[in-house]
Amino acid sequence: MTDGIILIDKPAGMTSFGVVARVRRVLSERAGKKVKVGHCGTLDPFATGLLILCVGKECRNAGDYMKRDKVYEATVRLGQSSTTSDPEGEITDVSDSRPSNDELRKVLDEFTGVIEQTPPMHSAIKIDGKRAYDLARQGKEVEIPSRKVTIHSLELVEYIYPNVKIRTNVSSGTYIRSLANDIGKNLGTGGYCTELRRISIADWSVSNAQTLADFGVSD
Repeated sequence: MTDGIILIDKPAGMTSFGVVARVRRVLSERAGKKVKVGHCGTLDPFATGLLILCVGKECRNAGDYMKRDKVYEATVRLGQSSTTSDPEGEITDVSDSRPSNDELRKVLDEFTGVIEQTPPMHSAIKIDGKRAYDLARQGKEVEIPSRKVTIHSLELVEYIYPNVKIRTNVSSGTYIRSLANDIGKNLGTGGYCTELRRISIADWSVSNAQTLADFGVSD
């Protein structure tokens, strides 16, 4: 393939750029020349699931794919907070309180619809032309402005304290790590995202995606 899209099921422990680099290498070897490849929406290293890769001339349309609604499944751990809102940050105990199912459902309902959300400091958001995660690694604290995002649906899949499994359909630009953190704050328990999987982007589903091994990536 020299133009088009490829659906990849990203494994945990790899950056989105790492996926792109491996696929680019395989395609370039097959084509006998360098092939342009880019991804349409970053997944954090700990996250898994659907990555849409644009190849060749289709890279010019990457922005169109990024603007689509997305479906995620996530696990939120209550009782603790994380500096990055995920397992890679510094974890701090917050509360031993165990919310009831009714309390949890009430808080989840509060996050359905159009909400104000502040992206995490460790994110790809640009502040004065620099990535927020780069500034965070340098120890710099900057204020990231909140923005409106839409949570089309937020379903409680399973609750076995301290873990809350949710499934949510969200607009482009929504950070599930921030959602996990905010759910914990509203419950008064603290909370961070321990698992995250992107199920779909618009009509493209991870069930139709290839693994890197399927695609021919050996490492």
